[in-house]
Amino acid sequence: MTPLSPVRETFLIFLRLGLTAFGGPIAHLGYFREEFVHRRRWLSDAAYADLVALCQFLPGPASSQVGLALGLQRAGYRGALAAWCGFTLPSAILLILFAIGLVEFGDRLPGGLIAGLKIVAVAVVAQAVWGMAKSLCPDWPRRVLALAAAAFLLALPSAWSQIGVIVVGGLIGLSLKQSGVAAPGEALAAGIGRRAASLWLLFFFLGLAGLPLLAQAFPGQALAMVDAFYRAGALVFGGGHVVLPLLQAETVAPGWIGSETFLAGYGAAQAVPGPLFTFAAFLGAAGNLAPNGWVGGLLALLAIFLPAFLLVAGALPFWDALHTNQRARAALGGVNAVVVGILLAALYDPVWTSAIHGPLELLLAALAFAALMFGKQAPWRVVAGCALAGALLL
Repeated sequence: MTPLSPVRETFLIFLRLGLTAFGGPIAHLGYFREEFVHRRRWLSDAAYADLVALCQFLPGPASSQVGLALGLQRAGYRGALAAWCGFTLPSAILLILFAIGLVEFGDRLPGGLIAGLKIVAVAVVAQAVWGMAKSLCPDWPRRVLALAAAAFLLALPSAWSQIGVIVVGGLIGLSLKQSGVAAPGEALAAGIGRRAASLWLLFFFLGLAGLPLLAQAFPGQALAMVDAFYRAGALVFGGGHVVLPLLQAETVAPGWIGSETFLAGYGAAQAVPGPLFTFAAFLGAAGNLAPNGWVGGLLALLAIFLPAFLLVAGALPFWDALHTNQRARAALGGVNAVVVGILLAALYDPVWTSAIHGPLELLLAALAFAALMFGKQAPWRVVAGCALAGALLL
């Protein structure tokens, strides 16, 4: 039997993971470790731990960035693209189909079904807040920092407020003790020269600074969408659920999508495998303004994941020096605490305020939370159960 090329092998492995990897970013990292460290021995456990540390240090979707880095190290740039396509496209296609169906036939769906999807979002975000707080806020200074960040964002909600508290969190982190900050592992084999890496980082910052200027100079929905989703992918620390408040500010606030549709899509995103950042594909497809549908969904998807590739390709060659720096890891500890506060603020507004309107909704949310936390139920089962309960009861 002819052996597979590294690119094709990478694509097929990540396609299987993209079709079966339920459970969110932490679960994805577990799947990756089992597949690539234990089963295939592409890298050592220590090197994998260090790769995870890098992707947690960078903004963006951590599990997808680990996948990009694994593909990059295995088969170069084509390997990174193969890993991303395999892991990301299955859930993105499902969410675009759901968005199109919701736009076309939403008025024919039971109102309680949408309410059930919004309720499950409460349970999922609450579970994320609890889990992240346990690992990222190991002491009272970080817990206070998280609560202060949440209070500030509830008082002054905006995308720029989130960026501001992240910067302040990093500065405060420099003065905190290092409990809960991972020690460095072994060096990584980047496979990219520092000159090429510097170019990728330059492209990242050019996109961050230049897209807003282009969107102002050439008004249009497509460029504005690329700018909004690129910024969301470039500025969100913690990945996963933490992107929720920034996407809400970028899409619901300007009227691109309704709040109920936003939360219904977020609930549906819990029922599909793969990275949660594919929620962007739903938002692009379900938007009120053109481009939407398939074009809008794919445009939003590419825009939100592009910073992840640029950062991974740009950071890998420099990580060996940076990850041993005590001050850099101290700043990361403060940023991580603020990330918990950002998600806590999002749990209240818009998730709770949009979904919980009475005792029945509160009861369903509590049952969903218990099923996830204590019953260890798969997220897709909880989503389906809440949607069915909402359709029958609400």
